[in-house]
Amino acid sequence: MNRSILMGALLAALLSVLSLPACDRPTTVVNVPAPVAAPAPVAVPGPPGPPGATGSQGETGSQGATGYQGNEGSKGATGATGATGDATTVIVVPPATPASGY
Repeated sequence: MNRSILMGALLAALLSVLSLPACDRPTTVVNVPAPVAAPAPVAVPGPPGPPGATGSQGETGSQGATGYQGNEGSKGATGATGATGDATTVIVVPPATPASGY
């Protein structure tokens, strides 16, 4: 029974606090402006600089390798037999060698 009296008193106190009028003054709402971020700096390009120096000459390349020898060609066809002559024989004699006097 002690508990029920205590609970009743607690409930009565709670209801009396909630039933009190808040205030007779009107409610005032104050809007706080959001902090303004500073604008980011903008990079402005300057004038172009002078042209750079000319690069150095490259090295001469090495000579290429020697090519391979080609294949041997095929043997040609045998020629036709010549016509029969008119029975005249020509003998060619080699020139005589001069005597050497050494």
